[in-house]
Amino acid sequence: MSKETVDILLTNGYLVTMDSQMNLYPTGSVAIKDNKIVALGTAAEIEAAYEATTFIDCQNCIISPGLINAHTHAAMNLLRGLADDLRLDVWLYGYMMPVEREFVDENFCYTGSLLACAEMIRSGVTTFCDMYYNEAEVARATVEAGLRAILGQTILIFSSPDATNYDESIEYCRRFIKEWLNHPLIIPAVAPHAPYTSTADMLQACVALAVEFDVPLHTHIAETALEQENSLNQHDSTVVPWLESHGLFKAKVIAAHCVHLEESEMRTMQQYHAGVAHCPSSNLKLASGVAPIQKMIDFGLHVGIGTDGAASNNDLDMFEETRLAAFLQKGVFHDPTLLPAKTAWSAATIEGARALHIDHLTGSLEVGKRADIAIISANNAHQWPHFARDPEAVYARLVYATKATDVRDVIVDGKVLMRQRKLLTMNEQRILQDAEKISKRIDAFLTAREGNILSKLLAITADFVPQETFEIQAKVELPQWVEISTIVETLGLQMIRPTIRDQYDTYFLFDDKEAGRLRYREDEIKNKQGELKETFYTMTLMGPAVEKDFENSIVLTRARYMATAQHSLRFYREYFRPRTEQEVVKHRQRCHIRYQETEFSLNLDKLADKVYLEIKSRTWSAKDAIHKAELISELLAKLR
Repeated sequence: MSKETVDILLTNGYLVTMDSQMNLYPTGSVAIKDNKIVALGTAAEIEAAYEATTFIDCQNCIISPGLINAHTHAAMNLLRGLADDLRLDVWLYGYMMPVEREFVDENFCYTGSLLACAEMIRSGVTTFCDMYYNEAEVARATVEAGLRAILGQTILIFSSPDATNYDESIEYCRRFIKEWLNHPLIIPAVAPHAPYTSTADMLQACVALAVEFDVPLHTHIAETALEQENSLNQHDSTVVPWLESHGLFKAKVIAAHCVHLEESEMRTMQQYHAGVAHCPSSNLKLASGVAPIQKMIDFGLHVGIGTDGAASNNDLDMFEETRLAAFLQKGVFHDPTLLPAKTAWSAATIEGARALHIDHLTGSLEVGKRADIAIISANNAHQWPHFARDPEAVYARLVYATKATDVRDVIVDGKVLMRQRKLLTMNEQRILQDAEKISKRIDAFLTAREGNILSKLLAITADFVPQETFEIQAKVELPQWVEISTIVETLGLQMIRPTIRDQYDTYFLFDDKEAGRLRYREDEIKNKQGELKETFYTMTLMGPAVEKDFENSIVLTRARYMATAQHSLRFYREYFRPRTEQEVVKHRQRCHIRYQETEFSLNLDKLADKVYLEIKSRTWSAKDAIHKAELISELLAKLR
């Protein structure tokens, strides 16, 4: 009987199918024709029925479905090692987003994605799920590399590197979907970044787009405890019910992280067949926590494993990620039976495919599925010895002992991408050179920024504005507290815009005195009964002052910038890293007065057991500053 000819025959390997029966063939073979698996089984059976144009001997190797990286930001490989050991908010708002605004363009996304693809191929990944900007360029790089991918175009409520508003992002996403829909390797997706960077209208528009084209919707959900806390404060609901109320789960949802889901939220997501992408390294590195994925699996959720981006991991090694996922469930939840090796390898392969809604294409080795395969050497010292008593010990060998460097060959869609550790579709050296050029530009930008407090402020604050250069002030100590209204009466004037407030100031001081000082102020506005009306927060940068004394007053000349403080005091402390801090707490009665057609601020301050009266004003004009200094002297004379 004549043999059927196929394109590739893999033979003599330990075949781990991950099919519905979890079939294993200690000496197995796989026949590939075009881009599909046409037969698999024992080596004797397959070799008797098929001959091949390309014959790959897999002796002392494991033949497995390729790994599926369920969540990453591929182009962020160019930001690996840029800012580490920081909290999520400092990392994201202080470094990632400012650098992205400055550097992320089409070339950045293309080059960074090529770098990521090279790394993933070398670690046995055949499919990845991405979320970033300029996804058309990510797609171009992915196709050149030969990988399979779900590529989600990021959509945010604020401007991003490839759009000035979310309407533009959605339109870009629509064009991207139309261009890449039905591609053999690329599945386009809609990627609203997260609930806290979305509005209800934006989410609904994203869902409508995903449903219209029947593509996945990829987003971050419940990554941190703060996200859940803020959702309760803002919406009187945790994240998943709020998303459900706006119809998110009408789409094929891929939810990254899910560290802090409540059990009811897990049930809701399971009912809607949402997939979960677990990212253990990133969640640990950013101190987000450990997702209880065994509990999710027990509820029937499909959970895949992802690396997240290299800026927060810092690698795309799915072997490392899978091993860590298994160990964390055991260690954190005090049960060594949780997430056994077989379940962990499923999460890295077929369950990852189910979480991404593509298990009809890939994730297991079955006839009719795409030939997405990793051939893994099992003959290295750290993998020996091999025990035959329990055939399923192969899963423990894969999860607990095997490294990414053990991956020998990679096949995607029937095409060999790596053979004997040599990349066949990519010029790795050229990619590294292009990446180095971009990294040098980023390095120069951050080096210059880190040396300038104003530059660091502008990187994270949109509304930082300069204030008047000249500040004229006089401050006198009073023997005892007196109502500010009494002082104004003594001056024979009227109070304008009076307020009562408690102010909590933190001054950041730096080694370089020429850098100036930063003040973080919490301002609590009170009513006459002392009840809190509102609180607002400001950041003020004050440059070094040049003082000029006048009779009873001082003119200060200095640069001064002020903005609404959008982050916590802790954030600014960790972002600016001052040498020392000074704290000032005062109770203040404040009003404005008009004297000689000129307006002044009048502040009556109580600091500890001392009382001070301050008269002050600001101006852009040196001549006006001198005039105001003279008027302040006259006002003080009236108070004597």
